[in-house]
Amino acid sequence: MTPSRHIFSLLGLLLSVQSASPVPAKRPEPGDAEAEENFSIDEKLLDEVVVTATRTPKALKEVPVVTRLISTEEIERSDASNIQDLLAEELPGLEFGYAMTQETTLNLSGFGGNAVLFLVDGERLAGETMDNIDYNRLDLDNVGQVEIVKGASSALYGANAVGGVVNLISRESTDPWNVNVNSRYRAAGKEWRNGANINFNSGRWSSTTNVRQSTVESIRLTGLFDTESKIHEIYGGNTLNVKERLTFRPTANLRLTARGGFFRRASDRSTYTDRYTDYTGGIRSLWTIGTHRNLEVSYSYDQYDKARYVNDTRTHDHDYSNRQHIVRVLFNNFFGKNALTVGGDILHDYLTTYQFAANGARRQTSADIFAQFDWNPSRVVNLVASVRDDYFSASRDNAVTARLASMFKFKQLSIRASYSGGFRAPSLKEMYMNFYMAGIQMIYGNPDLKPERSHNFNAAIEHYGEIRGTIFKGKYSATLSGYYNYYDRRITTTDFPGDDTREEGAIYANEKGVKVAGADIASRYRAVCGFGLSASYNYLHVAGRSIDSQFTQPRPHSATWRIDFQHEIGRFYQFYLGLSGRYLSKPKSRYETDGAYTMWKLIFQQYVWKGVKVNFAIDNLFNYIPEVYYWNSAPTPGRTWSLGISLDIDRMFR
Repeated sequence: MTPSRHIFSLLGLLLSVQSASPVPAKRPEPGDAEAEENFSIDEKLLDEVVVTATRTPKALKEVPVVTRLISTEEIERSDASNIQDLLAEELPGLEFGYAMTQETTLNLSGFGGNAVLFLVDGERLAGETMDNIDYNRLDLDNVGQVEIVKGASSALYGANAVGGVVNLISRESTDPWNVNVNSRYRAAGKEWRNGANINFNSGRWSSTTNVRQSTVESIRLTGLFDTESKIHEIYGGNTLNVKERLTFRPTANLRLTARGGFFRRASDRSTYTDRYTDYTGGIRSLWTIGTHRNLEVSYSYDQYDKARYVNDTRTHDHDYSNRQHIVRVLFNNFFGKNALTVGGDILHDYLTTYQFAANGARRQTSADIFAQFDWNPSRVVNLVASVRDDYFSASRDNAVTARLASMFKFKQLSIRASYSGGFRAPSLKEMYMNFYMAGIQMIYGNPDLKPERSHNFNAAIEHYGEIRGTIFKGKYSATLSGYYNYYDRRITTTDFPGDDTREEGAIYANEKGVKVAGADIASRYRAVCGFGLSASYNYLHVAGRSIDSQFTQPRPHSATWRIDFQHEIGRFYQFYLGLSGRYLSKPKSRYETDGAYTMWKLIFQQYVWKGVKVNFAIDNLFNYIPEVYYWNSAPTPGRTWSLGISLDIDRMFR
């Protein structure tokens, strides 16, 4: 039986786990004793529920796969404008840069954007530019937590999870109603960001509406006669993001969720404007069968379009549309402390782009099946084994991946070790591209490409405890992890000498393997008095062929840190003061590149009266400015400041 028949014959029988997002803790209120304790001590972080690492809800301290959780409180305290700012501030070993027409590129522990899978509530995103999704779609309004799993995760998530998974999980409120309005001004670019979140919950029905709008002017980075810099200004523009989620519970055991969204972004250039739009929607049913089983069936749709306008007239020379339809069936069955998870997906991918010959269109259907068993033979040992088979119609190829993760839990100590496989199937663009790029050379697709593969080995030791009987009484945790990735058959472009029908240029091809190894150290401490300290460090070593390009260049050393203090004064006033920073060493690269640099940020937040929060931040505190702006330089004009206000209207009436 062929892989495709095997997959389609079993797909209708396959089931998997509930992927419902956990409910985050509510924002602290002055005068509330329980809230005061939560505000001053981060002791509950390890008890937060995460879902990305195993697709089953588990406490962070119980997950056998190393998972980084950015909580609601950390998101708010970071004062990040977008997902790029948040991840760069919180994760060493991760860096965003620019490419050519100023599209954002990602490097995570040596892997580029097309090897890291970004999800929103477990759902994929359509569209890409320069091998990266449009990160502007991922605003932080109404995001309850962000979960990051470094290393291959294809045994659960399939293609593109070669180097890791980043999952943004929305907040869910159980209050009868919540209304939040917020506004923020940033001096650099005269950026205005305005948003509103509206939640209603009437028992069987609940609704969440989120609106975010922003405008920013272009920012000049260099002088007119600077010929060395690759980037001379950061283009301005405007963005609108609207999302709605409606939930209906007809019975105690059945939950139906419908969602829809609209995104629009305009990027203003000197002679033209690029416009990006996205339409997304879906419906999900979750059926709880007895006390030990649940079944989820879902459908999702995502359409991402791009077009170029000159003097408000569409030119049609940069038309692009990517549409994805995904049907998923998931089931979870619990056996005491153990769980069996099985599931399957069918994804139909349609792409039409100016980079295809005659602006043509291509299609591909992929299907997968996967299974996972979460085994807890004792209170000390936890083993999770996963296997998955994916089939792709365009290349008529399949990929089998597996993962085995183990965890040994002792008093105040946990040891984790895992192997995981990853793959990335060649995209439609990489298979069928036929494009004269930037007036430089032709680039051709290659239908004979093989899927990229990665083999990831990871080990970590975590210690957590409590300091007693001193003025520094509080909670602490420390984690040391090491990883090794063998990244094989990486898809990249190579010289093409030409043939009878095509001129010389470049063509997509598989290259030899790359070995990436590294280590992460992370520690955090929170005292009862309100003082906190956290620090993380990443070391990265690349062996064999280099994986860098002129746009993404891994750095051997990077670190992030935060020192903060939080305190309540009286019944109606709390404040938070934080000083954070990050360090990035000079990349080891064959390209011209920026050197090492350090950036600092000062944040002062005030919780005033009921539901009023005032935010003030100074970014790039010590006014770092690169001598030359390369693609991966810090795109900063120097020190800048921002001021924001957030109003929880419902709390004013309590």
